[in-house]
This record gives sequence, structure tokens and C-alpha cells, in this order.
Amino acid sequence: MHIQMVDLQAQYARLKQEIDAAISEVIAGATFINGPQVQAFCTHLADYLHVPHVIPCGNGTDAIRLALGALDVKPGDEVILPAFTYISAVEMVASLGLTPILIDVDPETFNLDVDLLERAISRQTKAIIAVHLFGQACDMEPVMKIAKKYKLHVIEDNAQSLGADYTFSNGDVRKAGTIARIGTTSFFPTKPLACFGDGGAVIVSDGALAERIRMSANHGQAAKYHHAIVGCNSRLDTMQAAILDVKLKYMDAFAVARRKVAQRYDQVLSSLDEVAIPAKATFSTHVYHQYTVQVKHNRRDALQAFLKEGGISSAVYYPLPVQEQDAYKWVARTSDPVGEAVRLSREALSLPLYPEMTDEQQQSVIDAVLRFFRK
Repeated sequence: MHIQMVDLQAQYARLKQEIDAAISEVIAGATFINGPQVQAFCTHLADYLHVPHVIPCGNGTDAIRLALGALDVKPGDEVILPAFTYISAVEMVASLGLTPILIDVDPETFNLDVDLLERAISRQTKAIIAVHLFGQACDMEPVMKIAKKYKLHVIEDNAQSLGADYTFSNGDVRKAGTIARIGTTSFFPTKPLACFGDGGAVIVSDGALAERIRMSANHGQAAKYHHAIVGCNSRLDTMQAAILDVKLKYMDAFAVARRKVAQRYDQVLSSLDEVAIPAKATFSTHVYHQYTVQVKHNRRDALQAFLKEGGISSAVYYPLPVQEQDAYKWVARTSDPVGEAVRLSREALSLPLYPEMTDEQQQSVIDAVLRFFRK
């Protein structure tokens, strides 16, 4: 038995009839760019998130670029980000001539360590990018309080945690990605809401800001051939929107199924002294985009190799911290030591998890991990 990290074919088989019908409708209509399915999907996603504006774009990286470009930032300004993250947010900050300032992460949730945030702020700081990693939200309430105190913009990079709920201290609940002025997400094929290619979106409540981002994604056009600002070409094509609109109806059910797999992993793997199972924040639900454990005593790579020999996929997110990447050694700066990010790059290992995972597949993964540590 070969067990993949995510079985995309199994999910397609589950929804095949609806997805095939949606694709056929797009082909019959032949409006492959900006067809009616694009607006329908954006409306439905906005309703799900309880926000007025969802602006589609080509991918999650473009979404971050569009978000940053809509703010009053200029080359040399500083943007604070977590040191343990996928490179896209740092990449877009650097590509706009801004300076990435990296801070360490919470050793349990992997998200930005809010206790370090205020120390990283300087006169050049203009924005914070809060990354919601692996399926649960960063602690946004203190982030927003600090941002308000220092008059900073906040962008939520919600590529991995779409659907997670954040609970404020007063009991109010908001969807991750809708708390700050701008949120971004990705529809990459393995994400919580996934298309059959690339896709992304920007999530905005402010109407004027939404219009600027919408124009920027469409060559800066206020009307066709009338370019009000310098923009780019970043679109979610009609076919992908149609697929996403089908999957959106099942997103919460998918999250429930992933949680059940995670709970089964938790029950068994928590007994291992050599493994730390994923922590669950008190302020956020977890949609388990990844089930990421910490493997102690420098045994992560050996465990991964053992699983591979047994036909079980696993993944290392992320093997090299941002500040050690060749492209960013001389661009990014760290305000404090980032020891947790460095440690996680050596210990974090993500195990297979997806909604269609069978009990037999789950047990195979569990048995393999137990064999490794008990041999």
C-alpha cells in the first residue's frame, strides 16, 4: 500500500459527478476568462466568510503581492513576518523593495510569537504579515492591538487555514483571514479549499481598498482599456472557479473528516516520548491542512526515510529557515534570535492526512511510526 500525503484522486472520485457537470457547463458556455462562475464563487465564498469582498487572482503569492501593493508602503519600509513559514510572503515583501523583519514562532503552534512582536517594531515598520500556519490561526487579538497602537497595516496570509474560526476574548468569533484589513488565501490543489491548478484570492471588508485591488489584478483598469493605476494580470480562470464552487459546499465537512484523522493520530502518537503532537490553540479551531509533529533527538530524517521505505509519504515543512536561504541572507533581518524556527526546521515532520483517508491507511501510518520508535 502506497499512502500519499494527500490523495487528490480520491477527493475527485467523491465529487466526480458534480465537478464534471460544473466543468461541462463552463465548456458549453465557452467563457473561459471571467465567466459567470467566477463571480458566483466569489459571492459564495464571501458569504461563507461573512465579508463583503472576495477578489480572485492567479495564486496565493499574487494575492500577497496585490495586498501589499494596495497599501501605502514604499521601498525601505519594514514588514514583520514569522521566521518559520513558506517563502511566498517574504518573497513578495522583498520583491517590492521592502525589508522583511523575521521574528521567532511559538514552539507549539508554529505561528508567530506575539510576545516578540512589539520588540521588532521600529520607525521603519509599516506592516505585519500574520501567517496562519498548518490549519489554525495566529493569535490575532494581540496582533491587532499592537498594530493599532503603532498604526501598522496587518495582512493575514491564510493560505493554509481557510475555514478555521478565531475566538476573541469577549466570545466573538471570526473566520481566519477576515480579522485584519486584508486577508489572502491560496487554492493550490492540496489546500483546504483546492482547485485543479493555481488560484488565489484577496479578502477585504473596505470597499475602496477592494476596488483598488480589483483594478490592480486586472491591468489597473477601472473600465476596459482605461488604466487608472499600474496593475498586473492575475486572474482565477472560470474552470477553476467552477470547481471551487463545488468544493466550497463540502469544505466544513472536509475539515471535520481531517480532524477525525488527527484525533486518531493524537490518541496513539501522544504516548511516544520522542514525538510532540500538534498543539491546538485555545483561540482557534484547527482545520489540519497539515498534521505536523516534532521529532526529537535528531531522528526526524531517519523516521522520514523509514516511512518512505514502507511506502508512506511524509513532508518536511520547512527544512531551511528563511534567514538561511541564499536569496534572503542579505535581505531579511531578524530582530531577535529565532531559535525555535531553526529547531522546527530540523524536527518538524508532516504525516499523511486528508478527508478520504481510510481507517486502514491511518493504521498503517500509526503502525509504521510505532515500529520505528520501538524497534
